Amino acid sequence: MTRAARPTKPALRLSVQFADTTHRDQLPRALLLRWVRAALRVGLESLDALPQAGASPEAHQITLRFVAADEGRALNRAYRGKDYPTNVLTFDYSHWPVQADIVLCCPVVAGEALAQHKPLGSHYAHLVIHGLLHAQGWDHQTELEAQEMERHEVTVLQRFGISDPYADGSEMPAG
Repeated sequence: MTRAARPTKPALRLSVQFADTTHRDQLPRALLLRWVRAALRVGLESLDALPQAGASPEAHQITLRFVAADEGRALNRAYRGKDYPTNVLTFDYSHWPVQADIVLCCPVVAGEALAQHKPLGSHYAHLVIHGLLHAQGWDHQTELEAQEMERHEVTVLQRFGISDPYADGSEMPAG
């Protein structure tokens, strides 16, 4: 009996852009790369969500862009119709291989981490992972979707020794 072929793991092209350099020293590329790879593994582990998973030899193409409040607000207004900066925005172009731009608003992330008494790095990890799950097709429009997405986030975060961000009653990131 032959084993079913496991999908090939596409290469990863990661671009990191710091329009706001406030937290640049706390977010080394190697750490960001680990978070991205861990979040992408969720797609390989949940193949039912990715029926075409083995279909393309193309690379994942991810951009992480860290921005100030003015750019975060402008993007949120232009693409979501909300006139305020939000913590994370995901622009996904392909679910597999994943092609997405993920924008994180540094002042919002820092403010949330402070208000929620969470380490800044842990909150960034959560939001990067959250954005990448969106890029792979997960969402939180319904309670059931939110529970599934939260479960995936918590699983990935635990791999890095980061506790459940929802344990204290925090809400799902805007996304």
